[in-house]
Amino acid sequence: MSDQTNISPEQIRMMKDVLIEHVPHARALGMKVEDAARGEAWLSVPYNEDLVGDIETGVLHGGVITAMLDNACGIAVQLSLPERIAIATLDLRIDYMKPATPKLDLNAHTHCYKVTKNIAFVRGAAYHEDEEDPIATCVGNFMLAANRAMPMPISEELRQQADQVLGGGKAE
Repeated sequence: MSDQTNISPEQIRMMKDVLIEHVPHARALGMKVEDAARGEAWLSVPYNEDLVGDIETGVLHGGVITAMLDNACGIAVQLSLPERIAIATLDLRIDYMKPATPKLDLNAHTHCYKVTKNIAFVRGAAYHEDEEDPIATCVGNFMLAANRAMPMPISEELRQQADQVLGGGKAE
């Protein structure tokens, strides 16, 4: 990544904290923000037998992949915006290429490649170790709530840190 696209360590830490505190199902899945850059996010979900969709094969449920890609896309969108605003998934298409391999962790990399006044466009992939050998790919678009700070049910201390680090507006 070039210096121009780098996100500060504080911004990465903040995205990790917000994902854990603000998105309970992400916490329940064990989701983690591994890295981030301007308009990009890398997430992981460790293999967990409680998330298996087929107990005979040990393959993770497709909903785990869907949730990880949706969260990764949302983070990539947030990291492409000049300020923190509310966003909503309008459409998320996921093409499953193959089942996840039992006992292996999941990874995702997403990239927000276009932002208009009202919509952000993003694409990405879920994979085990090689991003060029995806389990699933996705394309999505997110609605942007222009000029509205994102209301977040998080502690006041974390909200102030997020505003300071991410340069966001005041929450309504």
